[in-house]
Amino acid sequence: MTTPHSPNPISPAPVSLLGLGPMGLALADALLDRGHPLTVWNRTPAKADAVVARGAHRAGTAADAVAAAPLTLVCLKDYDAMYEALAEAPAGPGRVIVNLNSGTPAEAREAAAWAAGRGYAYLDGAIMVPPFLVGKEGAVFLYSGPRAPFDDHLPTLRSLGDPRHLGTEPGLAVVHNTALLGMMYAQLNGWLHAAALVESAGVRATDFADLALGWFAPAVLSPASLHESAPALDRGDYPGDLGTLEMNLTALDHIVRTSEEQGVRADHPRLMHDIARAAVDLGHGQSNYYAVYEAFKARRQPTGPARP
Repeated sequence: MTTPHSPNPISPAPVSLLGLGPMGLALADALLDRGHPLTVWNRTPAKADAVVARGAHRAGTAADAVAAAPLTLVCLKDYDAMYEALAEAPAGPGRVIVNLNSGTPAEAREAAAWAAGRGYAYLDGAIMVPPFLVGKEGAVFLYSGPRAPFDDHLPTLRSLGDPRHLGTEPGLAVVHNTALLGMMYAQLNGWLHAAALVESAGVRATDFADLALGWFAPAVLSPASLHESAPALDRGDYPGDLGTLEMNLTALDHIVRTSEEQGVRADHPRLMHDIARAAVDLGHGQSNYYAVYEAFKARRQPTGPARP
């Protein structure tokens, strides 16, 4: 059953797309695969040739693309590129801009204010998969901003993957995207530093992987164990009866010194040591290692100028 404001689920709704880099092309292919009438624009027109051959319409300008459909997806380099592309685009009620650029929460809030000033409904978004997984099952897309345009265009957003609306605050999608990427890079750097450390003793990464990734990581850093820690983080409850942060600080010191002795860069473990030391200085020496969360939470109030 549909509402008067929702797209017809039988006939895929028309969509416009600005930006045809690798991710933009993946978005275009997913939309065409599901039968959406698609209008595309790219600064270099030739990049649209493949999707035009599949049935997309090539707009002469970004403004023409926005005029062609009630929903416009933006997949450009950054927020400034979006502002430039949309400078001459038609404004007014009924037009929805979904921005899938990467940036910062302050930029997302600034963009939402800018869009509101032009009469657009605006969603900020983040694509959490590489291009080859767009349109596939489990391809997570994050969105933040007003709920109504998300609900109105949910069938179209589902053509791209699994859409998650995180809340009405415009910066939420960017915050989640950045947090998840930071977690990914921290895990990758942990593995790469560990492999470099054992390599300094003549051990191949292939041999080390059996121990590090076959036993240690699943036992100590499994998603289940991290998930179980979340309520304690929310409560600020870090009992140290099975090991204190002071004890962990000693282990981190050993990692730094061993790295230096073995001629391996110690920047990464030294940073971990310094953050743990900051948590101890906050009074968490007898708490467990999760009390480092309190050191990470030291922050200032986010600010950002409004775009005229």
